[in-house]
Amino acid sequence: MKSYKISEILYLIWAVVATYESFNQWSSNRQKAYIFIGFALLSIFMALFRRYFRKKFKNRGNTSQ
Repeated sequence: MKSYKISEILYLIWAVVATYESFNQWSSNRQKAYIFIGFALLSIFMALFRRYFRKKFKNRGNTSQ
């Protein structure tokens, strides 16, 4: 489970880096800026997706039948 949490953090770090790069590229190369914005949105989605499934599997293991 620890690897899922680390991957969430890495996706969020990548989102911050991509957002920073998109702001840097905005005035000089707008096409690259749009690509970095896409990467940022995708990495935020992936982090939330990972968090959802990590919590889902954690709760599934705690239920007793």
